Amino acid sequence: MKKLVFLFISLAILSTFNSLVYSQKTVDEALQALKEGNKRFVENKRVYSNQDQATRTLTNEKGQHPFATIIGCSDSRVPIEHVFDVGIGDVFVIRVAGNVVDIDEAGSIEYGVDHLHTPLFVVLGHSSCGAVTAVLQDAELHGNIPKLVDNITKAVNKVKEQYGQEFSVELLEAAIENNVWQSIEDLLKISPISVELVKESKLKIVGAVYHLDDGHVEWLGEHPHQSDFLKENKSAH
Repeated sequence: MKKLVFLFISLAILSTFNSLVYSQKTVDEALQALKEGNKRFVENKRVYSNQDQATRTLTNEKGQHPFATIIGCSDSRVPIEHVFDVGIGDVFVIRVAGNVVDIDEAGSIEYGVDHLHTPLFVVLGHSSCGAVTAVLQDAELHGNIPKLVDNITKAVNKVKEQYGQEFSVELLEAAIENNVWQSIEDLLKISPISVELVKESKLKIVGAVYHLDDGHVEWLGEHPHQSDFLKENKSAH
C-alpha cells in the first residue's frame, strides 16, 4: 500500500514538474523570469532549478521548449545560464565574440524564435567587452577576426561621431550599448522572419548589458528606432 501511495505521489510530482517545465510563458513572464533569475544570481540566492536527472530525462524524451532566445558574447566571464539562474532547456543561447549578428547568428536566432517559438529575444552585451575595446582602439587584428568585428565597427563609428575619437571609459560604455542596438538593427535588416514575428506581436526583442563587477543585468528595452526598421524591411516567412 505504501508503495502504491508513493507511486501516485511520484506521478503527481512528475506531472506538475512537466507542466512547469513546458508551460508556455508569455513575453512578460519570460522577461520577468530572467529578471528574477538575475536578481537571485546577484544576491547569491540561486535555486539551480532544472539541472537534475529528471530534467535531463524529460528534455531528452520530450525535446527542448525554451522560453527565451539570448545572444551574448563568448567572453568566459559571462556564463549566460548562470547569470539568469536557469537550467537545462530553459533558454536557447547563442554566443559569439562581441554578441554580433551576421548571417550565421541570424540563422541560429531564427531557429530559437521561429522554430522553438520563444516569445522573447535578448541581445546581451557586457561591460569591458574586449571585442568592442579592440575596435575602439584600432587594435591590430589577425585571421578571421577583422571580418567578425565588421558589425562592431559600424556601432563604434556612430559613437565616435558623438563622443570623439579619443578612447575613454565613457566612450567604451557608449560603444558597448550601441553595439547592442547594432545587433538588433542587423537582425531586423537580414531576418524577414524576425521582422514578421515582431509585427505579429509573437516576438519581443530587447537589449541588455551585463556588468562584470557586480553581476547585474541592465535592461535597455526595445531598440529606440525599431518601428522604423519594421517599416523599412519587408517580412516574408
